[in-house]
Amino acid sequence: MSMAGEMTVTLRLPTRTLFEGQATRLTAVAPNGAFGILPNHVDFVTALVPSVMTLRLVDGSEDIFGLDEGLLVKKGHSVCVIALRGVQGDDLGSLQDTVEESFVQMDEEERQARSALSRLEADMVRRFAELQRPLP
Repeated sequence: MSMAGEMTVTLRLPTRTLFEGQATRLTAVAPNGAFGILPNHVDFVTALVPSVMTLRLVDGSEDIFGLDEGLLVKKGHSVCVIALRGVQGDDLGSLQDTVEESFVQMDEEERQARSALSRLEADMVRRFAELQRPLP
């Protein structure tokens, strides 16, 4: 592998790609603590815990992301991050507000979906029970 000054970073969520671009540095948090990756870092895979991930872009600016649990795979000059939920923020203060708003709404939507699924399952069980009753 040749020496590189940048790496391709892709941040994917279940429904969309949140970020795809070039970066010179990435920091994130694994179950055993925070870590950083530079373009020529050794290849590896790690789990991610709910935390903040930062990217130093090629132009010197920094992107900040609030992530739920996920997985990071570094291979060659590419890094792929997959997370259950994620949001992009301008700074840490606004990121906290954005995370709270987005994740609380997602939690409410998940609760509603689970409730609807429970009702469907109960109805299905009730209908199967009706099918098993002998006809008069």
